[in-house]
Amino acid sequence: MPSDKEPLTCPFDFSDALEFDPALTELMEHGSPVRIRLPYGDSDAWLVTGFEAVKKVTTDQRLSRAGIIHHDYPRLTPEPIVSPESVNVMDPPHSSRVRKLASQAFTQQQADNMRHRIVRLTDRLLDGMEKQGPPADLVEHLSDTLPQHTVMDLLGVPSKDWPRMQEYVRRLLVVGAGNKAAAAGAKSDLIAYFAELVEERRSSPGEDIISLMAEARDGDDCLSDRELAVVALTLALSGQDTATCQISNIVYLLLTRPELAEHLRSRTDDLTDVLSEMLRHIPFRKGVGIPRIALEDLELDGAQIRAGDFVHVSYLAANRDPEHYPNPHTIDVNRPNRPHMTFGWGGHRCVAVPLAMAELEVAIGRLLDRFPELRLAVKPEEIRWDTETIRRFPLELPVAW
Repeated sequence: MPSDKEPLTCPFDFSDALEFDPALTELMEHGSPVRIRLPYGDSDAWLVTGFEAVKKVTTDQRLSRAGIIHHDYPRLTPEPIVSPESVNVMDPPHSSRVRKLASQAFTQQQADNMRHRIVRLTDRLLDGMEKQGPPADLVEHLSDTLPQHTVMDLLGVPSKDWPRMQEYVRRLLVVGAGNKAAAAGAKSDLIAYFAELVEERRSSPGEDIISLMAEARDGDDCLSDRELAVVALTLALSGQDTATCQISNIVYLLLTRPELAEHLRSRTDDLTDVLSEMLRHIPFRKGVGIPRIALEDLELDGAQIRAGDFVHVSYLAANRDPEHYPNPHTIDVNRPNRPHMTFGWGGHRCVAVPLAMAELEVAIGRLLDRFPELRLAVKPEEIRWDTETIRRFPLELPVAW
């Protein structure tokens, strides 16, 4: 990648609670774009951090996700997390078609229809925590278990298979060169599992998301079995990964900043807006995700991007852009509701946002309602945080009430 400057080496291994990665702060101060070198991949990359610049990248069809396939592209994990046929690495018009069909299972109405199932699962888990009594690990009882149970329940995965699916997901997200073979095997096993489940749902549909997506139509067009299996895999990954992190992270903030919890208890109608502001603020992962590759030479905010260059965006940095969010490092419960990038942007924004928000609203709302005296049972500095994967979340949250 031609340049007269050496790229900045970016391991993106910062894991200090929910503090913002100082390496990202430094990169934001360099301006956008800046060239970086990640732990894996045979090329450097450009990194874009500003909110408006990230919007440009995620909507510019000269920058392709599909084009990265069969490249050893720059990334944080030894094994690429996405499969070549994943919707996350499709370009329009193919991605538009798959997203349009898949999104029929994730309308706000469908999410509302599924809410009672999420409430039932949440209350069952909180019943167990209450029965055990304090101190209890909230990660074990709620934030690690609810997303797993919810996404598996809604996908129609039999409960006997839930532990195995959770282990596949964990193996796929671990960083470190020694995990490459295990991660590749986990990805292959997940795709094979969902391919078999899709075949079953074609012949015997139920009330699950796979059945809904199998019934989705745009004229005569519908999702193929392979497309359905890969979309199901994507949902299993993001549904467990993101929700687990965010429930844990949100609860951690509520327990270490009691004024936030008090605000939500006294003003329950603010729950959705305050959760949105917390999602904007939380550094829910490390570094960057999936890059794009330039299909032709182009200029981006003063940088000359050459055909074949890789371009990463940082949703984390965009969510802290001071030109878009005044006092961006502050959780402002009265901040005007502005779109954030925690769920992505453009053609690769998560299609399941209504369902994800329903899960967060139910989990946090029921927890605050049922345990008004909830508090940490240890000092905040004693909490252990995930350091082995690309995620940012507490491994345990000992609580009392």
